[in-house]
Amino acid sequence: MKPRFDEIVHAPNRLKICSLLTTAGSAEFSTIRDVLGVADSVTSKQLKVLADAGYIRLTKRTGAGGRAKTWATLTGEGRSAFEGHLAMLQQLAAEAARAPG
Repeated sequence: MKPRFDEIVHAPNRLKICSLLTTAGSAEFSTIRDVLGVADSVTSKQLKVLADAGYIRLTKRTGAGGRAKTWATLTGEGRSAFEGHLAMLQQLAAEAARAPG
């Protein structure tokens, strides 16, 4: 994995979303909102940024009672961006640890 800084992934809430989706595969909107601890509007905005970048796919699934729920799934491009960003952060941390002082 080539380390590369990704400004889309870097924002704290989007970084948390990518991390969640990396381990969970997919997650329902309310689960993402609860993990982030933010309002629906903030969650929606962050999901839209990731979806517009092609990093996640949003789908509507009909749940119990016929109510549609939004689900997010990390795409291959999103996984690559997240992994590259993590690699860059690890590289930066390693360089800082080696710095004198």
